[in-house]
Amino acid sequence: MTSFPDFEGLAMFAKVAEEGSFAAAARAMGVSVATVSRGVARLEERLGARLFNRTSRQLALTEFGGTIAEKAGDIYRQAEEAENAAREMSVQPRGLVRLAVPMSFGLRWVAPLLPGFFEAYPEVAIDLHLSDATVDIVAQGFDAALRIAALPDSSLVAKRLCPVSQLVVASPGYLKRHGRPAHPRELAGRPCLSYAYRARSDVWRFTNDAGEEEAVTPTGPLRVTNADALLPTLLEGLAIAELPDFIACEYLADGRLEALLTDWHLTRGGLYFVTPSARSRPAKVTALADYFAKHLSEPLWLGSGR
Repeated sequence: MTSFPDFEGLAMFAKVAEEGSFAAAARAMGVSVATVSRGVARLEERLGARLFNRTSRQLALTEFGGTIAEKAGDIYRQAEEAENAAREMSVQPRGLVRLAVPMSFGLRWVAPLLPGFFEAYPEVAIDLHLSDATVDIVAQGFDAALRIAALPDSSLVAKRLCPVSQLVVASPGYLKRHGRPAHPRELAGRPCLSYAYRARSDVWRFTNDAGEEEAVTPTGPLRVTNADALLPTLLEGLAIAELPDFIACEYLADGRLEALLTDWHLTRGGLYFVTPSARSRPAKVTALADYFAKHLSEPLWLGSGR
């Protein structure tokens, strides 16, 4: 036995374990089934133990195979990352970027930026996933995400692009009928619409420049998983709601909504460009990060909220 590791055999074993069959692994690697079978058999002989239990209908890892499958998979992924980084460092950004973005923000502020990006980087394509639910970008295979949060996930690499504020708003019609609250505690008993994916529970936590704090639990007829769904009820003058400034800005600008409790503020967050790792980041992801940093660091909604 040579002292040099059988990287090819480990890679083929890892791919079979991941795909669940020799045929699927062969297709994924672009080789024949016989090549994969020989590679795994060679590795089994080298290690002195079977890696798979095989029948005519089923393929399953042995106990021994299960103990090394994860490490073999790590070796395979690290080799892929090294090759991809080396290949892309010196070339024009190209390839597919899987990007996760909150839905309302993505429709309003990301989608309009994409034509300019594609003109600048014609060899890059984007698979845009729009959802207000927070995705696990590592487990779900995303290259990057835009996140709106008070603090980024510490297990990821996050670049802050700009601040995002939450505003409490109501329509002029609501205020004419029910009056304007002067203090957060006056929200108690009023219909307040709520958003299911708030980062810090359903409680609205207010602070002011004097250091005072007030917590309010909104109660009302509607709770949603997308903030745009609050707008019809809000604009009809039936309730008060919390909206991010990037949604509220257009309605504040034309007078359809008014900001309330402007001497107080809710938790201040930011917009972050998030990736699994800064090491060996593909050129296509770096290009997208730089493009968003240029166009979203001073967005139009800033300064229009109050």
